[in-house]
Amino acid sequence: MANLRELSKEDLFLSSGHRMCAGCIAPVVVRMMSMAAAGRNVVVGNATGCLEVATTIYPYTAWKCSWVHNAFENAAATISGVEAAYKALRRKGKVKDDYKFIAFGGDGGTYDIGLQSLSGAMERGHDMVYVCYDNGAYMNTGIQRSGATPKFADTTTSPAGKVVPGKTQWRKDLTAIMVAHNIPYAAQVAPGHWNDFITKGAKAIDVDGPAFINALAPCPRGWRYDTADGIEMCRLAVDTCIWPLYEVVNGEWKLTYKPKQKRPVADFLKAQGRFRHLTDEMIQEFQAQVDRDWEALLKRCGEA
Repeated sequence: MANLRELSKEDLFLSSGHRMCAGCIAPVVVRMMSMAAAGRNVVVGNATGCLEVATTIYPYTAWKCSWVHNAFENAAATISGVEAAYKALRRKGKVKDDYKFIAFGGDGGTYDIGLQSLSGAMERGHDMVYVCYDNGAYMNTGIQRSGATPKFADTTTSPAGKVVPGKTQWRKDLTAIMVAHNIPYAAQVAPGHWNDFITKGAKAIDVDGPAFINALAPCPRGWRYDTADGIEMCRLAVDTCIWPLYEVVNGEWKLTYKPKQKRPVADFLKAQGRFRHLTDEMIQEFQAQVDRDWEALLKRCGEA
C-alpha cells in the first residue's frame, strides 16, 4: 500500500520542469513510476516519442537520473544491454551500488515498432521493467493509428468518413502478449487509480527478472478532450472496463479493481472528439466487444 504523503517528499527522477502538453498523462505515468522506485538508483531508457522529445529539448533535461535515449524500435534492447553490462561490472567488483533499470516507450514504439526488441528482452529474462505509456496512437508524429488505437477511432491515417468509420481493427492486447513470454510480472495500470499504480510499479521493480507495465496515458490532442480531464478519462476507461486493472504474477491472473457499477462504454466514447462520428450501432458493437473481453478476463482471474 503506497503512502502518498511520504512519497510526495521523495526526490523523483522526472522533474516538474518538462515541456509535455498541458493535460498529457504520460509525465504522470513517469512520476508515479518514480514514486514506485523511490530510494533506488535508477537507469532509464527512453524510446523516441513525445516523452523523449518534450523532456530533453537541448540544452535542457527534465531527467534527474542516468538516462539513455534510443530510437523507436530499440529502447528495450538498449536497457537490457545496460543491465547486462551492469551485471558484468558487478561480478568484476567495479560497481558497488545497486541499480534498477526501467524503459519507457509509447504505444507506437512498444506495440508496433519496438515489439521485436521488447519481446527479445522479455524472453532473455533481463532484470528490467518496461513501461508502455499507452495513448493509443503515434501522437508525436501526427496522430497516426497504432496497434493500440481502439476500433473506430479517428486518426490521421484512419480518418472517419462516409466510407470508412475510423480505424477498422480492434486494438492489440499487448499485456496478454507479454504474459505469454512467461515473465514473472505484468500489469495494467491507470493514473486515475494512483495507489494501484504505485503498488504495482513497486512490485515490478522488486521482482527478480523482467516485468511489464501497460499504463493508460490519455492524450488531449489525439483524443480531443479538455486538458483538465485527463485523469477523468482514465477513470472512465477503467469504470467502463475498456481498460481493466489487473496483474499477472508468475502466470496467476488477479483482478485488482472491479467497478461497483460497470458504466456503459458510451460514457467514455462520447467524452472524446476522436469518437464524435460514432453511430448507435457502432457504440453497441464496441460495447459487445468490451463485454466479451471483460467476461474473459473475469474467468482468467477466477472471478466469473
